[in-house]
Amino acid sequence: MADLKLSETRDLTRIERIGAHSHIRGLGLDSALEPRAVSEGMVGQTSARKAAGVILQMIKEGRIAGRAVLIAGQPGTGKTAIAMGMAKSLGLETPFAMISASEIFSLEMSKTEALMQSFRKAIGVRIKEETEVIEGEVVEIQIDRPAVAGAASKTGKLTMKTTEMEGVYDLGAKMIESLGKEKVQSGDVIAIDKPSGKVTKLGRSFTRSREYDAIGPQVRFVQCPDGELQKRKEIVHCVTLHEIDVINSRTQGFLALFTGDTGEIRAEVREQIDTKVAEWREEGKAEIVPGVLFIDEVHMLDIECFSFLNRALENEMAPILVVATNRGITTIRGTNYKSPHGIPIDLLDRLLIITTQPYTKDEIRKILDIRCQEEDVEMAEEAKALLTHIGVETSLRYAIHLITAAALACQKRKGKVVESEDITRVYNLFLDVKRSTQYLMEYQEQYMFNEAPIGDGDEDGTNAMLH
Repeated sequence: MADLKLSETRDLTRIERIGAHSHIRGLGLDSALEPRAVSEGMVGQTSARKAAGVILQMIKEGRIAGRAVLIAGQPGTGKTAIAMGMAKSLGLETPFAMISASEIFSLEMSKTEALMQSFRKAIGVRIKEETEVIEGEVVEIQIDRPAVAGAASKTGKLTMKTTEMEGVYDLGAKMIESLGKEKVQSGDVIAIDKPSGKVTKLGRSFTRSREYDAIGPQVRFVQCPDGELQKRKEIVHCVTLHEIDVINSRTQGFLALFTGDTGEIRAEVREQIDTKVAEWREEGKAEIVPGVLFIDEVHMLDIECFSFLNRALENEMAPILVVATNRGITTIRGTNYKSPHGIPIDLLDRLLIITTQPYTKDEIRKILDIRCQEEDVEMAEEAKALLTHIGVETSLRYAIHLITAAALACQKRKGKVVESEDITRVYNLFLDVKRSTQYLMEYQEQYMFNEAPIGDGDEDGTNAMLH
């Protein structure tokens, strides 16, 4: 009899892909804004993290808006990690928009419009609204179905109670349908939004917890509400200015948010929205939440974009702008002039500059430990020491890339723990930048369109190419 092979089923309730910065949970600061050595996925860069923490505190307190911060440092020194740490520390309430400077040139709209949309994505509006809610425990639902199909619509009565009172409500066809969709039954604690008729199931009453012998893990038990059945509640909606722009500018309304077809938004629409939001602020119905716009590889912007940023930062509803670059003194795109970081001097003068330093050997080891844990790779101490040495000699990014590759090599030899031989194997399979450049220098005559300078020695030529 042939063996039956049962296919394995996996629970795919959450996305299990691991990104370059998926181990970052925050900036790793204590209550006094002092950076911990290793915390929340962050290692080293103590002065840069402390500076970012001060900026973060000012954002949370709402003291600054329209300010700009530049995170500058060599490649692989954790600039994007600091920005991601700021995003995680801010929480979901504060908007955080993240773009790469090169994206602006590939969109089907003007550069300044793309920047303006990014700016408005980073400005939140917290709209307060008072509504009447009926909240209580369902005692009984009576539905009168007509004897002849189609003769009349269904009607019914809903009995609800709190700890202090009980009430009976007449139900129409729509309310009966809503209760049916939520699968509401006696013993459930529900909330009904009076203006819209929306039914929300809050959970099951504790008094009914002993009715069943077996209960699923998704069943949530709550206390029976106290006070009156009908209450006034303040509901807070958090949206960005860009979302309001899109809803008011497109014929399909909010559906444009899902399709991504926002197009160019007219200045008149934005002015009207700004006026309306200003009115809401005066009436106390809304408050502005200045968020953060992070532009990576900012040296890729051209002179027109930089001029736009200068003007946009002066707007009273501007977010905090955080930009990052790994360039030194280089040409400003769109001009023949050179400037530090490829950013015009007048914009640089507006920036608070945070610098990142290259990681030490100990810090590289700690980062590799965190990445091994994040990627669920068990590695021997000798292998970690070898990988740290490779990270010091080549680059941290190259060493991180070798972790998963070495784990696969370990699986192939039926091993459980990654050893030094696995690291050596993948090191020989995949070249780093230095070895790749050296290979090109040795065999440059055999490549097409070669423009490398031919020096006296291969080593000198390699170093000239890298620096």
